[in-house]
Amino acid sequence: MKKHFNIADMFEMVADKVPSRDALVCGEQRATFRELDQRANRLAHYLSSRGVGAGDHVGLYLYNCNEYLEGMLACFKIRAVPINVNYRYVDEELLYIFNNADMVACIHNREFSPHIAEVRDSAPDLTTLVYVEDGSDANPEAIGAVEYEQAMADQSDGRDFPERADDDLFILYTGGTTGMPKGVMWPHKSVFFAAMGGGGWFHPDGAIDQPEQIVDRIGDFAIVGMALAPLMHGACWWYACIQLLAGNTVVLSQHRSLVGEDVWDIVAREKVNAISIVGDAMAVPLLDALDANEGRWDLSSVFSVGSGGAVFSESKQEAFKRHLPNVFITNSFGSSESGNMGMDGGGKKGQGLGNVSKSEFMSVISDHEGEPHAHVAPGEMGIFARSGYIPVGYYNDPEKTAKTIVEVEGKPWLLLGDEARLEEDNSITVYGRGSNCINSGGEKIFPEEVEQALKANPAIFDCLVVATPDERFGSRVAAVVALRGDSSITLEQLQADARQHIAGYKLPRELHVVDEVPRAPSGKPAYPKALEIALAGNHRVA
Repeated sequence: MKKHFNIADMFEMVADKVPSRDALVCGEQRATFRELDQRANRLAHYLSSRGVGAGDHVGLYLYNCNEYLEGMLACFKIRAVPINVNYRYVDEELLYIFNNADMVACIHNREFSPHIAEVRDSAPDLTTLVYVEDGSDANPEAIGAVEYEQAMADQSDGRDFPERADDDLFILYTGGTTGMPKGVMWPHKSVFFAAMGGGGWFHPDGAIDQPEQIVDRIGDFAIVGMALAPLMHGACWWYACIQLLAGNTVVLSQHRSLVGEDVWDIVAREKVNAISIVGDAMAVPLLDALDANEGRWDLSSVFSVGSGGAVFSESKQEAFKRHLPNVFITNSFGSSESGNMGMDGGGKKGQGLGNVSKSEFMSVISDHEGEPHAHVAPGEMGIFARSGYIPVGYYNDPEKTAKTIVEVEGKPWLLLGDEARLEEDNSITVYGRGSNCINSGGEKIFPEEVEQALKANPAIFDCLVVATPDERFGSRVAAVVALRGDSSITLEQLQADARQHIAGYKLPRELHVVDEVPRAPSGKPAYPKALEIALAGNHRVA
């Protein structure tokens, strides 16, 4: 049977090459590549017996666990589509995603049974429910759910599945920073090359040309990698795929919240080599734990700390280098819609969020209402864009698709939403989400750039920047800040420190100090909630 650039095809080849290697570790759960493959086969056969087939959507409504990736692989094996469901969603958001995603099946923690009972009427085709035991007292029988191990008990672990295809779908639902979740539709081949490095992250020969070459990229020894975001977040889900397709070991945190000491305990115990985080929201508790527990852990196994999906400020990168001087630090750009858009080349320090290389598939595109899209000239601003391996659109949202994927000179380009400038040296400086841009007296101010400057202040634990009304300038910069420990700060002090990093017109004119800065469980900023805090004024500091 022909092999394709399909995640299931490639995973099976890897599993056959290194069957006895550890593939997956989550708390007490461990699985070799052979065990992971066989369990996914059995689950795939169960789903098939329930009528789930090519193109059908299967919800994964789970905390981090081995069953999450077993469920993903089971879907891919039968050409079905796994759908990530954010376990922090409240009823309105759950109603939306269960309806929008057209699920026919859902694999969920027992704990979530009552939530599914509340929303299942919005998913009329949802007929198969499988629950993973978690010790909770929820009643899965009330929704007709079958226990996970029971569902697989009598199923074959063989691979008698139909031929797959490059364009089978991998759908990633993303809430971004605003709005209801959107399902980004990635063909397997596109997501493999755009988000997973085409199999080349860990090999000097780089991306593969034929699916069968995936086994040539497997190293002599497994790299043990740990992703700290929940699997429901694309940064962790894709990282897990990268690791598995390289024959490496995925380590997941079984804890429901990120506590720095817990993470370093796992890193030391499992001898983790590479850690993947999502920006400063995850960096800060890790660094605080290192500050408070000098010498507690043997972290000599760690050689890489990488971030993607949120701002990873220069001050936090430098802090990691102080604690782990021989560690390679990476700061990647990208999104659920774009995959990996390159790593910060460090060429424009103190300017924007970072600098990446322009290429045939990476550019800056103009986006002016009523005018055709075009590549900008050096020195001009536009929207960071990608071509080549891109999604085919948003599920059930043709209007959003049309706004995001545009044609320039006969070629489709995906607009990321991040504003950027094409530099004279043909590199690209990224500034941040244009939709969040603050216009103050005609000056454009990017919140992420201001946030990065504020986080250099040792008193600042976390922060978000939003626009509040200003009678003279239209909008002003407002900072919503959580302080570290017993620290205190005034607006004047905040401004004086930030002025060392950014121009005066970008400085916050309001300061709001809160116990916790609002963020999504993935670490992404919750700007609408931060704006509510600023407008209410209950936490304003002079």
